[in-house]
Amino acid sequence: MRKMTVFVVVSVFNEAPVLRGVIEELLSLYPHVVVVDDGSTDESLKTVEGLPIFTLRHLVNRGQGAALQTGIAFAMEKGAALLVTFDGDGQHDPRDIEKLLTPIRSGEAEVSLGSRFLEKGSRLPLFRRLLLQGGILFTRLSTGLPITDTHNGLRAFSREAASKINFTMDRMAHASELFEILQKEKLRYREVPVTIRYTSYSLHKGQSTWDLFRILGSLLERSFLK
Repeated sequence: MRKMTVFVVVSVFNEAPVLRGVIEELLSLYPHVVVVDDGSTDESLKTVEGLPIFTLRHLVNRGQGAALQTGIAFAMEKGAALLVTFDGDGQHDPRDIEKLLTPIRSGEAEVSLGSRFLEKGSRLPLFRRLLLQGGILFTRLSTGLPITDTHNGLRAFSREAASKINFTMDRMAHASELFEILQKEKLRYREVPVTIRYTSYSLHKGQSTWDLFRILGSLLERSFLK
């Protein structure tokens, strides 16, 4: 099981200042990396030229959900047995990936979800914590799943589970849509404690109050249309 091919899908939008370092760190542990540039207006892809990775590009910015869907589909075509989603802003630690893969390899789960709230010590600023807690509460109420972290981009999937992931919400609301998919498809999941690297750069790139309201609005509209 440890020899199963792992593909790491990295969604990117204007990450030129940090992207090369993120990808080089990933490559030191996992050789199959797919970078999906979601219509960046900077030189993100140029910063990773020459690295042994797959690069895909959306001509226009469609959102993280769409970028991940593109990357997952590509990795599946390339024969991925295990898939990992990873943010391009440097906030994730590649060493956490193995912790997410372990319960999938053992057959304990089909999906592993990174959570920054399972262990104490998170240095998350208070305002950002309140925003995230609002998203967690909404997800718990709408799905009934006892999730502790709804907007953590570090996740792992078995190939079978990944084949059932079809994000229809292109932007950040895909993170909440994922839990609807877990519930609908009855996928066995496990949350795993992971580290988030909070820097001035990653915090600046993070979600704002407006982003939270936009996500909630998208989810409510989707629920109404159902």
